[in-house]
Order: sequence, then structure tokens, then C-alpha cells
Amino acid sequence: AWYVPCLASLETLQELCRKENLTCKSIGITNRSLKSYEVEYLCDYKVEEGKAYYLVKWKGWPESSNTWEPRKHLNCPLLIQNFLRDKNEYLSRGREGKAMKVRNQVKILKPAIADYIVKKAKQRIALQRWKEELNRKKNHKAMILVENTVDLEGPPLDFYYINEYKPAPGINVLNGITTGCECADCPAEKCCPKEAGFILAYNKRKKLKIQPGLPIYECNSYCRCGPDCLNRIVQKGTPYSLCIFRTNNGRGWGVKTLQKIKTNSFVMEYVGEVITSEEAERRGQLYDNQGNTYLFDLDYDSDEFTVDAARYGNVSHFVNHSCDPNLQVFNVFIDNLDLRLPRIALFSTRTIKPGEELTFDYQMKGSIDLTSDSAEGLSPSKKRIRTVCKCGAVCCRGYLN
Repeated sequence: AWYVPCLASLETLQELCRKENLTCKSIGITNRSLKSYEVEYLCDYKVEEGKAYYLVKWKGWPESSNTWEPRKHLNCPLLIQNFLRDKNEYLSRGREGKAMKVRNQVKILKPAIADYIVKKAKQRIALQRWKEELNRKKNHKAMILVENTVDLEGPPLDFYYINEYKPAPGINVLNGITTGCECADCPAEKCCPKEAGFILAYNKRKKLKIQPGLPIYECNSYCRCGPDCLNRIVQKGTPYSLCIFRTNNGRGWGVKTLQKIKTNSFVMEYVGEVITSEEAERRGQLYDNQGNTYLFDLDYDSDEFTVDAARYGNVSHFVNHSCDPNLQVFNVFIDNLDLRLPRIALFSTRTIKPGEELTFDYQMKGSIDLTSDSAEGLSPSKKRIRTVCKCGAVCCRGYLN
């Protein structure tokens, strides 16, 4: 299904709800807010006759209902703290000299400062709602956080969170597997990987033990083993709390881990819309002009399909490229054994500290295509326009492609 973003402003929707006496939690209209006043954010500040006043935006009420309130009427220390921090942040960038000016014997904030404070407040609310949406849609236990301390950019308007491949019309990502292993102890017996002609991918500590380029065959929904099986890792989803954050060097959004990640640990899957290579070629012409790199060829066995994570994806949509990455790509087969449609999993190549950005190499150098002598078996779709790389690595190649 294709989704169309709502073109009505938040204030317009709030006014409509109040007029019709309707509640809508997603835009801040609850039974409580219909009958009471709660501070949503602070818009402005002035000092009149020696008394401080804040201009209040009331939660669930349009901006036309904003009122000036004395400091003693406000019981919202966090919002006041945010207001002062945003004001000082604006001033620290050297955009203004003095914060206040006098007009009609009233000291007021300069309009540019008040405008910035309102934009930051709206951004903070939008990012909080986006964070709640991401955590509501994800199917794993770990949390997803969102952070922007760099600019006024809000959530992407045309991105929809999914947990697994979204096939385009006419593409079937399941091949009807109906059998599984009969193991009582998967690592010790003839399990799913051995049936496929490969070794078990994980050791007893559930860490990867195979080389890049080799496939991972996990136990599936028909296997006799239970959920604690050592050969069920990728299918459980990311075990780490991650943060989508705004980078400060022009690379847009990025992803950092909030927990320590040990070497050879599963971190996340790369998911998106599964399309034909012909469709990928058509979309690639459009993406090239934007410098996007969301097309990922599923050419483990053939080049029939591509994953497009531009509009549909998970946290991996925001993972940036690095010429010296800390994540490596592996092909995974679980409930679908179609070699044309492997699942794409990202594993750590070294220990990653809390707060460190997660990256992978969009060219996937060193990966092995088991069907040819090429080293491009796992590479993202090749692009026609060269995109400058901003990864900052010592070994940076200069371009993403």
C-alpha cells in the first residue's frame, strides 16, 4: 500500500478535533486536554514592570490560543530548562549580540531567537512522536532512540518502518518451506547448515565463526529445536538499543549503539522493498541525482532482485557508509531457502563501544560471491554518478562508489 502524508497542519487538526469534540492521542487531544490546560512548550519571554512572563503553547490547543503567563503560574521546570537551553544555544552560535531589546518599556526577546526556540520545541515534539512510532512498530525488545543536537531537521516525511522484506507486487519472498531439523542439540548434530552443505555459523557463545562471503543457514519455524537454540540469532532481531542521530558533518542521519557490542555479534538486518533489478535500474536513475545509496543488490546467486530501503526500511536505513566500517554483511537463509532472496544481516567486525557510530562499507570489499570469482557478490547497486565520501577514515577511498 502507498501512504500519503497528511497535508493539514497540526494546529488545523487540533482545531477540528476541538470543534467536533473528538479525541486523538497522536496529536495531543485527549479527554483530559479537551477540558484542561497543559503546557506543551514555551514560545517567548518578556519582562514587564519587573515581572517575567512566558508565552505558552497549550497542549492540544492551536497557537491562536497561546497566552502570556507569569513564571509563578508555570509548573514545568523541564520545559523552562529546554527554553533556556535553546536560547543559549542560539546565542552561542554568534547570531545575536544581546538576547533582549526594549519596546514600549517592555523587555522582549529578539524575534529571531523566539522563532528558533519555537522551531526547536516543535522539532523536539516531532522527534519524540517519531521515536514512539518506531518503538511501537519494531518487533524486537531493544529500544530505538532519536536525537538531533545539530540542526532543525525533523523526522523524514516519506519513510515507513518495516521489520521484514516488503515484496513489490508479483514478487513472492517465501518459497513454502515445510521441513526443519530434528536436532535435540543443534550444534552437535546434522542441523540445517549441514543439510545445505555448510557449517554452523555460530559458536557456543552465539558469535559468528564463519568468514565473510559464506552463507548463514538458521533453524526455521519447522525445526524441532526451541527458541533458545544456538542457531537462532538473526531471526530474533537486534538485541542492542540503538540511537538514530543527526551527524554534524553533512552525512544526514546516522546510527550509534547505546550498548557495548562484542566482535562477531549480530547487530541488525538490512530490510526494505524487494523489487526487480529492472525496477532498481529505473529508480537508480532518480536516486543518483539525490546521492542516495539505498539500493542493495541481492546477487548472492543471481541478480534478479534488489532491496530498496529508500521509503520502507528499519534502523539500517540510517546506517552510514565508512571505508573502515565496524559492520560486515552476511547472507542469511531461514524460512526462505530461495537463493535469489537471502536476508541481509550486519555483524560487528570488532568491539564497538557505547556511543560509537555504526557503519558498513557500501562497496563491501572483501566479500566473496560463491557463484563467481567476483568480489562484488554482496555489493549495493552500482551507481552512475560518483558520490563523494565523507566517512573521515584514514583509508577513505574518496567516493562511495
